[in-house]
Amino acid sequence: MDLLKRYIPVLFLLGLVIGIQLMTHFTGTGYYLTQLTMSAYYSVVVIGLCVLMGYGGQISLGHAGFFAIGGYLAGALTTHNLMPFKDYGLITFLDRTGMLVASKDLYGGDLLTVEPWAACITAVLAAGIIAFTIGGPVLKLKGHYLAMATLGFGIIIYRIGLATQYFGEADGISEVPGFKLLPGIEVSGSFGARVLNYYIAWAVVIVAVILLLNLIHSRVGRALRSIHGAEEAANAMGVNTSRYKLYIFVLSAVFAALAGVLVTHYNGGIGPSEAGVMKSVRYVAIVAVGGMANIWGALIMGIVLNFLSLRGVFGSYDDAVFGIILIVIMLFAPQGILKINPWQQVKSFFSVLAAERGEDTADS
Repeated sequence: MDLLKRYIPVLFLLGLVIGIQLMTHFTGTGYYLTQLTMSAYYSVVVIGLCVLMGYGGQISLGHAGFFAIGGYLAGALTTHNLMPFKDYGLITFLDRTGMLVASKDLYGGDLLTVEPWAACITAVLAAGIIAFTIGGPVLKLKGHYLAMATLGFGIIIYRIGLATQYFGEADGISEVPGFKLLPGIEVSGSFGARVLNYYIAWAVVIVAVILLLNLIHSRVGRALRSIHGAEEAANAMGVNTSRYKLYIFVLSAVFAALAGVLVTHYNGGIGPSEAGVMKSVRYVAIVAVGGMANIWGALIMGIVLNFLSLRGVFGSYDDAVFGIILIVIMLFAPQGILKINPWQQVKSFFSVLAAERGEDTADS
């Protein structure tokens, strides 16, 4: 019964995804699928961060950095020509093992680049290793110290991408090829594959949600909830708090890096803005709106807010809107907008008002 209750929302999500695609087909609004696909990938970052903040009790203002690590490494490895180094031992070995792919550039020249699957695995592993390396010392910090440390990491990644010629500097990386997952199934921005890419993105989201639901309902999830509730008490009861916090930090970084890889292949490129500080603030704001311990709430808000942003609804005030959302939520709905009980809010307002009037009457 518990398993059925856990996966009913997943089935509902699958039905909703299919229904939206059919609706756009019959109404001639298939162009919405582009923004919905990107929103799905960005939401993978959001739900990973939701578990880190809501269950691990850790705040990160550097997840755009992990997204950029995945995207930049995948983009660089699949576009930079290794043909001048083909006689080097390592390049020869990689070519023989099928990790490199030969092709032609726009002018008919020979290209030798890393195969997208190998690039993806390398990028995600790199993000995981970096998260594991910095997570040990950083996660010993708490509160605003932790926030500042992760913010500093995000700024470092942003500046590396902006200043390194290998990563395209201010222009970023372009002409990233499609990511062939299986024969006939490729992540790319091709117009003809728009519907296919929509379903690929949502398949990734559904798999990610199932993995996280299983995690939070497991022994590890109970340990994470105890850490969030009272870390000192959890430590006293034998929970290895440092290890669990580090593992969930690495997992959320891997989610962000994978999303970065897929978005880069889908868009055909990546730029420094993806690693900007405001991107990290955006992810935190979306988690706050949906609820820091509510995967479904974070997913819903991630889709809605990212879709509106990608459609240009907020215009040039895009970053300001997400900043305002974060402030308002922290002040008036710290548990997330989906957990607001309007009737309870009204009762609380009138209770406070009545108490203040009673105090004024007593004083007079």
